[in-house]
Amino acid sequence: MPHTTEWKVRLQLVEDDGGRTEARAVLDTGTTSLTATGAARRAPGDEDAPVIGDEFAAGRALRDLGSRLLRTAEQDVEARGAAPEPRTSPTYGWEL
Repeated sequence: MPHTTEWKVRLQLVEDDGGRTEARAVLDTGTTSLTATGAARRAPGDEDAPVIGDEFAAGRALRDLGSRLLRTAEQDVEARGAAPEPRTSPTYGWEL
């Protein structure tokens, strides 16, 4: 049963004057959404390179989003009664 769908991810990055960058990632599946966050802070002696803070904050937000999405999938599998026994894979048999 072939299936094609498109999900959208919005990523917002905000840096303050103190060298702290906050990232907010929102996954929109068309029927639901998941939100995750990440942050980075420049050390006082570091060079002012905003792109590096953006990369760290965005990467952390996307990693958080991935974790939240996997937890949602695990809960969906459990809700269908397919995960009562201990599993060796955190993705319940779905290959990575």
